[in-house]
Amino acid sequence: MPVAQPELPDATATVLESHLAYQGRVFSVYTERVREPGGVEAVRDVVRHNGSVVVLAVDESTNPADPLVVVERQFRHAANSYLLELPAGRVEPGENIRDAAARELIEETGYRATRWTKLVRYYASPGFVGEWMEIYLATGIVAGEAQPEDDERIEVRLLPLSELVRMATAGEIHDGKTIVGTMIYAQRLRDGAAVR
Repeated sequence: MPVAQPELPDATATVLESHLAYQGRVFSVYTERVREPGGVEAVRDVVRHNGSVVVLAVDESTNPADPLVVVERQFRHAANSYLLELPAGRVEPGENIRDAAARELIEETGYRATRWTKLVRYYASPGFVGEWMEIYLATGIVAGEAQPEDDERIEVRLLPLSELVRMATAGEIHDGKTIVGTMIYAQRLRDGAAVR
């Protein structure tokens, strides 16, 4: 028989003290003394980031049941390896999130899309990172010329959704946003759910 769990209050933390520990180009780190819902007082180090967009761009023209997905292979210093990923990037302060998704797709891959649908917003590591990631489905895609930033070396590929699902479940994809986006989209297709 399951053990009843206490109901947690639906509230936010009270920040009692906050200190900027590090200010970088992309994120900041704060050390904060907080009182969390339920009364717990703790000191938390939190990485603050403006948020990121992720684009699951698909070409359904040849096989709507197993569309081709635009992915990138690039070197990631923090992981010290090449990763296969969905296109993504940060949202600039004041930038519309959907516009940021379109911008990142063009910059990194050259593709443009005619239809956009928000799939999900999630936190990759909420224990200490305040960054959210919002995944958009981009359809009606048209190829174009990429406009990568100076430090971006990106190899663009088109892979069938079924192959991405296979790779994700086999542990061959190590990027969280790619696993999340791929699996949510694949499940919606299986369920016949509207994804437009």
